[in-house]
Amino acid sequence: MPIVVDVDVMLARRKMSVGELAERVGITPANLAVLKNGRAKAVRFATLASLCEVLECQPGDLLRWEAEAEAGDAAVAEAEVPRGA
Repeated sequence: MPIVVDVDVMLARRKMSVGELAERVGITPANLAVLKNGRAKAVRFATLASLCEVLECQPGDLLRWEAEAEAGDAAVAEAEVPRGA
C-alpha cells in the first residue's frame, strides 16, 4: 500500500509503549497494532487527531505516501537480505 504509517517512529521518539499509547488514545492495543503494522484499510480522523494529540505531532509525522514501485522495491530488497547479515 502506498500509504506508510510511522506510528512506531513517533513511539520511539516519545519513549512510549504501544500499550500506553493505546490506553491514552482510547483504542485497543490490537487495533493500534493493525494500524502500526500497515494492515489498516482506514483510520478515523478522530483517531488520527487523538494520536496526534497524545504524541504531540502532526498527521504528516504519522502518515506518508510512498510510490508503489518504491514500496515493492523495499520489500524485495528486504526479502533478499539474508537474516543475520
